[in-house]
Amino acid sequence: MMLRRGLTVFVGAILALLLSLGMALLPVPYVALGPGPTVNTLGSRDGHEIITISGTPTSKSKGNLNLTTVSVSPDLNLGNALVGWLDGTVAVVPREVVYPPGETRQQVNEENAQAFKNSQTSAETAALRELGYPVKVTVTKVAPGSPSTGKLAVGDVVTSVDGTEVTSGTKLRALLAAKQPGKATTIGYQRGTTTGTASIMLARSDDDGRPLLKIETKDEQPHPFTVSFDLDKIGGPSAGLMFALAVIDKVKPEDLTGGKFIAGTGEIDDDGNVGAIGGISQKMVAADRAGATVFLVPADNCLEAAGAAPDGLELVRVATLDDALSALTTLKRGGHPRGC
Repeated sequence: MMLRRGLTVFVGAILALLLSLGMALLPVPYVALGPGPTVNTLGSRDGHEIITISGTPTSKSKGNLNLTTVSVSPDLNLGNALVGWLDGTVAVVPREVVYPPGETRQQVNEENAQAFKNSQTSAETAALRELGYPVKVTVTKVAPGSPSTGKLAVGDVVTSVDGTEVTSGTKLRALLAAKQPGKATTIGYQRGTTTGTASIMLARSDDDGRPLLKIETKDEQPHPFTVSFDLDKIGGPSAGLMFALAVIDKVKPEDLTGGKFIAGTGEIDDDGNVGAIGGISQKMVAADRAGATVFLVPADNCLEAAGAAPDGLELVRVATLDDALSALTTLKRGGHPRGC
C-alpha cells in the first residue's frame, strides 16, 4: 500500500514537472527588447570605414561617438518572458508594439532598414548645413497663370516666407500651409548675386484648398566633397544624431570628442532637430557596457532616461544638433553640460 502511494506521488510529480515544462514552452504574444550592439561612427566595422569622406582633408579623433541599438527577441515562450520580466535590462512588451497588426516581420524589417538609410540622408543634410553648406530651395518651374509669374523665375532660390527663413522644401510647404489663400505673402528670394522680395497673392488648390505659390522647387545642397556610409544590419532612424556628429568631426580639424567615449541616440531631421526614440533604457545599458562615460539623450526622452541611467553614465540633454555640438565643447573644457 505504501509502495503504491509512493509511486502515485512520484508519477504525479513527474506529470506536474512535464506540465510545467510544457507551459514554459508555450508561445506568448510578447517580444523582448534588450541592449544591442554599439558602433563607433568614427571607426570601422568588418574592415570598412563607417563613414568615408572624399574630396576634402579629414581628421582623426581620439575618442568615440557611438550609436546605440536595441536587440529584439521576437519569438518568446512563457519561460523566456518570465526571465525577461525578472531582468532589469530587458523590456518585455506586447508584440504589436514592434510588429503592428497587419504587417509581417519582413515588412517591419524592411521599413526599419529604409528608416536607417533615411537617417543617414538627414544626418548628412544637417551636418553639411552646420559646416556652412545650406540647403537651397531652387525654383524649377513657374506654372502658367501662377500668381508667381513675373515675380519669381526659374533658378531663383526661395529664402523666406514673411521673414521666416526657408531651409528646405519641406519647410517652405509648412510655412505656406499656415497662410490663407488670397492673402498677400512676402517671399524672399535670391537671383544670381542679388536678393529681393516679392509680394505674392497665394492661390487656392483645387484639390484641398491649400494656399499655393504655384511653383515647383528642388532642394540643392552644393558642397565640394562626398559623404558615404557603410553600415547595415541596423534598423530605425535613431542613429541620425551620431551620424551627423561623426560627419562634422571628420571634416573639422579639431577633435570634437576631446578623447572621451561618448555614446548617444536620437532621430534627426534635415534642420538638425533631434527627436525622441524608443528603447532608451536598453541603449544606455549597451553604452555603459561598451565603456561610454557620456550619453547624449534626446530632450523628449530625458524623463525616462533619468530614472534608468546606469551609475557613472553622464546624461546630456540635446534637442538640436547645435545643442549636441555645444555640449561636446563644454565636455572638452572639463565642464558639465545640461543633463536630464
